[in-house]
Amino acid sequence: MPSTPAPAKSASHTLAGVDLLKALTPGERQQLERRCRWHSYQEDEQIIDRETASADVFFVISGQARVVNYSPAGREVSFDDIGPGGVFGELAALDSRPRSASVVAKKPDTLTASIPATAFREVLHSHPQCAMTLLCRLAEVVRESTDRIMDLSTLGAHNRIFAELLRQARESDPKAFDAHANRAVIRPFPVHADIASRVSTARETVARVLSDLSKKGIVARERDTLVILDIARLSKMVKEFKID
Repeated sequence: MPSTPAPAKSASHTLAGVDLLKALTPGERQQLERRCRWHSYQEDEQIIDRETASADVFFVISGQARVVNYSPAGREVSFDDIGPGGVFGELAALDSRPRSASVVAKKPDTLTASIPATAFREVLHSHPQCAMTLLCRLAEVVRESTDRIMDLSTLGAHNRIFAELLRQARESDPKAFDAHANRAVIRPFPVHADIASRVSTARETVARVLSDLSKKGIVARERDTLVILDIARLSKMVKEFKID
């Protein structure tokens, strides 16, 4: 199903929740909103295609978008999930090069607002705080990419799955990630294919690893959540059996 323009007037058509634009005054934000193109996407619908020459910048208003690439064999490699308030497409707007990755909607009725690259650069030039927020975001992306490269280079597939479970637990509910209580929760229950995409392995491998962890009493499924029952042990397992 193709993307559909969002209704012309809607209370949801606001950039107030976009972290990058917090420095704008209400009047400046409303002016930018009038320059936006608003679209609603269905789950798994493509928003950006890799290698295209488009340079619009997208803000996620509601729902979730996933940054992905595909191997020659068609395997999906997931880089990031972007929720409400997030931004994507900024690299092409900054360097005028083709898109470095594809982006797909991961939740029904994912609403985005997009602006041309020229408008995005105008915001950065006129609001240094917005530019600094973007720089901090890009620095975070570089750090996360460095960590993933190290994991792919030094950890076996099972270890990468262990590390991904810990990462998802921290992001799912930081307050519930309690190292002192040695317990964490991932909500909703992680999709095997999504984990496999993140750590570059097969879905079947993820299923076997989770089954093994469950038998060892390290994780357990409770309704729609995955509970990590022993953070310390799982953290230790990440560092075991590294590859050369």
